[in-house]
Amino acid sequence: MYDIGSFSTVHEGAQIGEGSVIGNNVTIYADVVLGARCTVADCAVLGKKPKLAASSTAAGGDLAPLVMGDDCVVGAHTVLMAGTTFGERCIVGDNAGVRERCAIGDNVVVGRGVTVENDTTIGARTRIQSGAYITAYVTIEDDVFIAPMVVTTNDNYMGRTEGATAAMKGCAIRRAARVGGGVHILPGIDIGEDSFVATGAVVTKDVPARTVVMGVPARPVREVAAEELLETL
Repeated sequence: MYDIGSFSTVHEGAQIGEGSVIGNNVTIYADVVLGARCTVADCAVLGKKPKLAASSTAAGGDLAPLVMGDDCVVGAHTVLMAGTTFGERCIVGDNAGVRERCAIGDNVVVGRGVTVENDTTIGARTRIQSGAYITAYVTIEDDVFIAPMVVTTNDNYMGRTEGATAAMKGCAIRRAARVGGGVHILPGIDIGEDSFVATGAVVTKDVPARTVVMGVPARPVREVAAEELLETL
């Protein structure tokens, strides 16, 4: 059994796991799979299918149902699109949005007001703090920390150059990297394993593994201290 609040709608074919709690005014679209013991707060929308603009670079077509693992928490007024999968014990904060065809691992935190665009991968135990913007086609590996208001980008031409769509590429943020508040990351950048990007940096070049970078544009300043590397904690 599960609990469901007032004025909520569960469409045909949706599956809600044992012990889950659904708030008020929630919409759960057809064929969504929600694991056991999940909590969905008021006015959340699960499994929405996108309506793409004619000029959108996102792929259209049919989408698989939204799937969420056991013990996930979804905040109020959050929208999670069809075609995306969440592992177990994920938390998605209030007013967040996760687009279609994203793959999100176990124990991931997507903070309040975060936007995750389409075709993005987020590894296990990664934490994305309030207000960050994760653009389409980004790869984030396991154990990454992304501070508030980080901005990732994927288009060096901003749609004005012939062939720009084919050149679109999100960044890759490797295992255990840490990205400070307000950082901006240019398209196609590779941020190395266990690296540290200081607050307010603008990252225009790849960041070597286990390196601290800072500034505008970001430049290497030292190696990450040995006691701060993930394997030593």
